[in-house]
Amino acid sequence: MEVILNKTIDNLGLVGDIVNVKPGYARNFLIPQKMAMPVTKQNLNRLQQEKDAIQARLDRERKEAEALSAKLSGITVEIARRVGDEDRLFGSVTSVDIADKLEEKGITVDRRSVVLGDPIKSLGETRVNIKVGYQLTTEIIVLIVPETESV
Repeated sequence: MEVILNKTIDNLGLVGDIVNVKPGYARNFLIPQKMAMPVTKQNLNRLQQEKDAIQARLDRERKEAEALSAKLSGITVEIARRVGDEDRLFGSVTSVDIADKLEEKGITVDRRSVVLGDPIKSLGETRVNIKVGYQLTTEIIVLIVPETESV
């Protein structure tokens, strides 16, 4: 079933794209969530009228994503955690922890945009990708250090 996307969806397409998806996915998810609309003459005419506005919005989103990417590139986030034997962490470092540390540095990033396969469970340096939008990702360095006990 062909649908017109009302919203950019990762691994599917950008706003205004006409994509072919399974009918159940379109009927049960995309259309009720207002992420897409069926391809009809009326909807195609509406898409043609909104083409310039969509392009302007995509350009603005791309510029914002590039600015955030430039701000994040090369940044190092240091997180202190308690450690046990063999430098194993008590607990782990998750995407929420990384997003909170970035927030402390004045950079707002959604925790879901931190691409972390598994939580970090050891000391040292780890490279983590962050989705900044408009299908761009940037890499930051997360440095896990032992927590110093202050008495």
